[in-house]
Amino acid sequence: MAPSNEEKNDNPLFKTKTARGRALYKLFCSIVFVGIVLIWVYRLLHIPGAGVRGRYAWVGMFFAEVLFGLYWVLTQAARWRIVYRYPFKDRLLCRHVDSLPNVDIFVCTADPTLEPPSLVINTVLSVMSYNYPPDKLGVYLSDDGCSELTLYALIEASDFSKHWIPFCKKHKIEPRAPEIYFARKNDFSYESDFAQEWTSVKNMYEDMKSRIDTVRVNGRVSKEIKEKHEGFLEWDSGITKQDHQSIVQILIDRSNSSKAVDVDGNKLPMLVYLSREKKPGWPHNFKAGSMNALIRVSSEISNAPIILNLDCDMYSNDPDAINDALCFFLDEKRGRQISYVQYPQRFSNFTKNDIYANAARATFQNELAGIDGFGGALYIGTGCFHRRESLSGKYNENRRLEWNDADDKMKGKTVKDLETAAKPLADCSYEKGTQWGKEMGLVYGGSVEDIVTGLTIQCRGWKPVYYNPSKNAFQGIGPTNLEVALVQFKRWCEGMFQIFCSKYCPFVYGRGKIKLGAQMGYCVYLLWAPLSLPTLCYVVVPAVYLLRDVPLFPEVSSLWFVPFAFVFAARTIYSLTEGLMCGDTLRGWWNLQRMTLFRRMTSFFFAFVDTMYKLLGLSETSFDLTDKVMDDEARGRYEDEIIEFGSSSVVFVMIATFAFVNLFGLGYGIKKVWFVGSEALARFAAQMGVCGLVVMVSLPVYGAMFLRRDKGRIPFSAVFKSFVIASIVCFIPVY
Repeated sequence: MAPSNEEKNDNPLFKTKTARGRALYKLFCSIVFVGIVLIWVYRLLHIPGAGVRGRYAWVGMFFAEVLFGLYWVLTQAARWRIVYRYPFKDRLLCRHVDSLPNVDIFVCTADPTLEPPSLVINTVLSVMSYNYPPDKLGVYLSDDGCSELTLYALIEASDFSKHWIPFCKKHKIEPRAPEIYFARKNDFSYESDFAQEWTSVKNMYEDMKSRIDTVRVNGRVSKEIKEKHEGFLEWDSGITKQDHQSIVQILIDRSNSSKAVDVDGNKLPMLVYLSREKKPGWPHNFKAGSMNALIRVSSEISNAPIILNLDCDMYSNDPDAINDALCFFLDEKRGRQISYVQYPQRFSNFTKNDIYANAARATFQNELAGIDGFGGALYIGTGCFHRRESLSGKYNENRRLEWNDADDKMKGKTVKDLETAAKPLADCSYEKGTQWGKEMGLVYGGSVEDIVTGLTIQCRGWKPVYYNPSKNAFQGIGPTNLEVALVQFKRWCEGMFQIFCSKYCPFVYGRGKIKLGAQMGYCVYLLWAPLSLPTLCYVVVPAVYLLRDVPLFPEVSSLWFVPFAFVFAARTIYSLTEGLMCGDTLRGWWNLQRMTLFRRMTSFFFAFVDTMYKLLGLSETSFDLTDKVMDDEARGRYEDEIIEFGSSSVVFVMIATFAFVNLFGLGYGIKKVWFVGSEALARFAAQMGVCGLVVMVSLPVYGAMFLRRDKGRIPFSAVFKSFVIASIVCFIPVY
């Protein structure tokens, strides 16, 4: 007997499943924790007496191991209760095929040089091509660089979309970012009708890209082009990136049925360009300010109840992603509580063995799903669907998702009316004296506005969801050289540690509002910066005191050596097993260990120092964009998985210094074992092991200092500085 319609409507639109093997994992954690406690006990029972050489080093190692242990306890919140979400799109379409809500899509860019317009429009075109009613889509591009080049590229994209969108939907093309799609190998016959259409659309795309790149190289839009589009008049007053008025341009107006159609006569999504006002002396609040301006401007134009926000380099990889997200929002029983649906931040340009550890597979497959198990899914700033109401500072779990009001905004209004009404909402002075940046919109005050915004939303009572589909919903571009990768982590790390040191600390702000496991899960990332201190202690102290013949670990023959060896082996084996199960290669896992050490020694440490300076009022928050451009030589080295150094940056001096310190220590240890024998090996095996691991991780560093001759090597000036510093650190205490 077939189920009735009422029974069908009772079926949930998504289900949640708990990962298997949690009982075994909890047993494993308990045993490891016993080993960690035994290490602490050993340190306390064997502290050298006053005046004994190595006493301060011993105390330092003890505090390092305490911090490592406590941090390890925090990380268990991210794996203790892993949950996976599964939406049912077929049920959604059966119930809501004629009543789907409007969706506004926000794409943010900030610099036409670091984020080329051709990159930006690929993201825009990919989201305009969703398998979703186009008359229910509004796409907004926020240009914080206020560049006429970006507006020109968007105008070109709006014209090309009339051909691209029907081509994608007719032939079910994927992915729907033309640059990515056309770069892939094809397996069709060039004599087919599809091949002819494919060639025609590809040629149109290449012509458009060529025009955009020509304008970018010239650095300005020609007078002939400006005369065709009155929107360029906004730039006639000599405006600059940091001093300009609000600009709102509706390029595709879906209320205009005669113009907002593709070549097949089907409707196109609305397309809007926004550059919010900036004036000297007025804080612009980075991406959070951009997002809040988008929220207000879109509320005046389309006011869709669902918002998707994307970085400009994160193209849509799944044309059905909106339907997946709506399964969570429209679920009859649990959907009204859901504030946002966060997708993982995947990258399409990492190498086979992920040389810079951009993939973060274990993080996206396990850690974020584990925090979601405690109801604390993190908002990570891109690839996130929001309920507009949850960004307004309100919470009402009984309110039904309203979407019929959205179209009423545009009734009887012309494009000029909408643009005129929207512009004041993006002015600098609009937020003065309001709750924007506090209780409304994204929260101001740091460079990682997404994390703290997600926390405040959860503390109001909303329930977020983390969804990691088998098919990547979004794919972006990760860093392709080491310095950019480390700068990016420094920015994230600094912003997150600022949150921990503010009133938004999860253990304070979230107390009684979110679960303890969620509070701990947040702190796994918020405490990256102070994690640099025990790491630096372990990287420097064992090597330096090996040179002074001072043992800092128990002898191999001692029972106290067992907990050290067990904890190291257990965590290493678990990390390797988890990495391989999540899809890493063995070499990829090793690259992750290298990048983890590099990040902790440099990015995390500088983030810690800068945060301390800011807390003392000695500097202000800065924001560094990630460069998306590289030359052909650098691209070749990246594809060959050769680490890109190439400058005398202080981060490379630090990395090289620590590599020298541990090389000196290991060399001295080997020499001592060679001349003294097994007694020395028994006393210093653990210290030599620590130095040996750092040396193994640093092998590419030695190659970049002494063997390479390409532009990606470490310059001689950096090598000289690091050698001198390492020599001072290692040998002055000896003699």
